[in-house]
Amino acid sequence: RILSSDKENLCSLHKHDVLCCHVNMFLQKVTAPLQPKVGENQTENEKHLSYPFSREKMYLILVLSLQILYEQWASYSIFYKYQPIGLVRKYFGEKVGLYFAWLGVYTQMLIPAAIVGVIVFLYGCATVDNNIPSMEVCDERNNITMCPMCDRACSYWKLVTACGTARASHLFDNAATVFFAIFMALWATMFMEHWKRRQMRLNYVWDMTSFEDGEAENVKLTCRDRMPAYMTIITMMIFVTLAIVFGVVLYRVSIMTALHMSSTPTFRTNIRATVKTTAAIINLIIIIIMDEVYGAIARWLTIMEVPKTDKSFEERLIFKTFILKFANAFTPIVYLAFFRGRIIGRPGKYLYVMGSYRMEECAHAGCLMELCIQLCITMLGKQLIQNNLFEIGVPKLKKMLRQRKIDKNHQEELNRTLHRHEKDHFLGPFVGLNPEYMEMIIQFGMVTLFVASFPLAPLFALLNNVIEIRLDAKKFVTELRRPIAVRAKDIGIWYTLLRGISKVAVIVNAFVISFTSDFIPRLVYQHMYSPDGTLHGFVNHTLSYFNVSHFQPGTEPMVPMHLGYKVDVCRYKDYRDPPWSDTPYEFSREFWAILAARLAFVIVFQNVVMLMSDFVDWLIPDIPKDISIQIHKERNLVVELFMKQERGKKYRNTVRDPSPQPLRSRPSSQA
Repeated sequence: RILSSDKENLCSLHKHDVLCCHVNMFLQKVTAPLQPKVGENQTENEKHLSYPFSREKMYLILVLSLQILYEQWASYSIFYKYQPIGLVRKYFGEKVGLYFAWLGVYTQMLIPAAIVGVIVFLYGCATVDNNIPSMEVCDERNNITMCPMCDRACSYWKLVTACGTARASHLFDNAATVFFAIFMALWATMFMEHWKRRQMRLNYVWDMTSFEDGEAENVKLTCRDRMPAYMTIITMMIFVTLAIVFGVVLYRVSIMTALHMSSTPTFRTNIRATVKTTAAIINLIIIIIMDEVYGAIARWLTIMEVPKTDKSFEERLIFKTFILKFANAFTPIVYLAFFRGRIIGRPGKYLYVMGSYRMEECAHAGCLMELCIQLCITMLGKQLIQNNLFEIGVPKLKKMLRQRKIDKNHQEELNRTLHRHEKDHFLGPFVGLNPEYMEMIIQFGMVTLFVASFPLAPLFALLNNVIEIRLDAKKFVTELRRPIAVRAKDIGIWYTLLRGISKVAVIVNAFVISFTSDFIPRLVYQHMYSPDGTLHGFVNHTLSYFNVSHFQPGTEPMVPMHLGYKVDVCRYKDYRDPPWSDTPYEFSREFWAILAARLAFVIVFQNVVMLMSDFVDWLIPDIPKDISIQIHKERNLVVELFMKQERGKKYRNTVRDPSPQPLRSRPSSQA
């Protein structure tokens, strides 16, 4: 064991480091109750030399380590404490230790994101009563008659009936969501930088700074003139996911039509809520089922490729699994965010699929509320059912089935005769960390990609991860066989996926704010069309006129007098010229002005936020200063030791042979 310099000696190197020392000591005193009660309290500047077959590995097999992990790590009652990462690494190896260290950093960084998300949500709740568009929708004096939502079965309806949806949409569609999207982009960058610094510190403490992966794969010189077979299957599976989403869309359309035709008043008054909730639940069930199917398909495809090394096998498996599961989880969300309500046509000229199914349209307040519902149900459902319930229930069920195969007397005899390591063989096998990483990567996508529409996502992720850490710890300690310790200095390809998602999240949130929400239309109206610079009249500005006599034959409402009076002109949400203009039902100038503003916002938002993220990335060094100083000192010591050895060798050679040998003349050769 090599000990680094004390904090006081380290602080004396530079005068301004004295303040850092006092701050660190203060933080240690404050966080002392949060530290786990383990045998050794190793500081972050203390290095452990570890070699694969050293005597230190003998400490790993002690039962005491497992007992400490069970009491100070795998218990739900200490969820508020830090993890004993050093002890986890000692017992399970560096690779498992890095996973739990990364999960701890991710959960810790979710705390400020959750706080800001709750503040944004509370801001929406506080301003909902003063929101002018919601007040105009809920004002019965406006008497706005809307066009039917479906053919024949649906009739005209009053805009005031969408009052609840309009008020609920304001909770997630307000000016604060733009700030929150920018904040989350910077948060993702800071999270990546914080993890790199934490990873470098762990590499130094665990003596992994000079570790190199010994696996080397020969380069195959092959000419690829066609798509690999596995890419064809992956593409086919993605199309299967799209087909499933299309089936859910048809379900929504057919159920909405059937409920409109129902004679039960309860069904007719809760049509939208029923369709939204049931469709989201169906999507959740399909996602959970297809996740298991796609995982098996990805493993089968990877086995068929016959990779040469374990690292190559793992990377290829992660790549295929990520593509399939990511598409499975986010395809319904992408449809709601960017496609639903945009390819429907207009009254009198709607777009139909499969002959008679009219494409569904968004509510007057937009599709953001339905996107929020889908995200909420998917996120909570995956975390509660797929992640937590399956992780608790499936191991318990397997353990119960194994115990049922052995009768009670035989079980007692085995308990008396078998050693500890023989009993551990009856535990479940360790299948790797890929499933654990994958669920967290999908959650990270839920938190960052569509956070502009669901600011409570970081809070739900934080609550889940607090339980997830102890759940995984309990599973590793009590349910699974102890894995073979594997040395690793980073989390591998998962960091690349995280960085890619954080970059894509900036673009996705820019499009969500610009095209899915009404932020840009409100901004354009307030600065270009409003007579007094406010949002008064915004609702009327977003509605176009339609002459009911222009309905296609067979699509007009069966009960045109549903509202008690004859309707000659109805309204629908779009920016089109009125029927009495020279270009009836064509896109108006307002439409093109708003489209230009939306595209400009996407370009500006994307470049500004990415520039800010790159600046934060450049500003924060990847290696902590104290670790950099220690590494530099160790390198200097190694160089000095090497030079000292070389000087010693030269001196010994000089002592052994003080006089130089005369050069021997080369004998001449005779012809």
